[in-house]
Amino acid sequence: MLIISLCVALAVAGCGSSDDSTSSTGETTSSSSPSSDVSTNLKAKPKVTVPSGGPPKKLEEVDIVEGDGAEAKEGDEVTVQYVGVGYDSKEEFDSSWSRGEPSTFSLEEVIPGWNQGIAGMKVGGRRELTIPASLAYGPTGSPPVIGPNETLIFVVDLLAVK
Repeated sequence: MLIISLCVALAVAGCGSSDDSTSSTGETTSSSSPSSDVSTNLKAKPKVTVPSGGPPKKLEEVDIVEGDGAEAKEGDEVTVQYVGVGYDSKEEFDSSWSRGEPSTFSLEEVIPGWNQGIAGMKVGGRRELTIPASLAYGPTGSPPVIGPNETLIFVVDLLAVK
């Protein structure tokens, strides 16, 4: 909850989903395969593996499981289960799964990569987000957990939208 709380305190913004691109102020790409071997079992904590090579410059979204419920829009209040891993550190820095309960918050209160990356997702879905530093915590990071200019990978299960 600490990292999500930090997200809430540090950043408010939005970006999109789907196959369109727009740049580090909102560029998004969709991919057909996750960077990790993410399970489709929504009842279990997903394993996140950082791919080899350099981090992407744009937000990347990969639907692992497509939901069939209500669709999230930028700024909505959502309830999610998630795991966050640093691209450079390859370490898990936060997980609602590890706390044993989902997190609920407004997408206006989190880093831009979350607002943009969750938009268009439907309840019942699992999505992998690879968020470049420009849409995360930028050059300052979020010490001591997230380093400067760290790209972040999240696997997010969307449980509810208000």
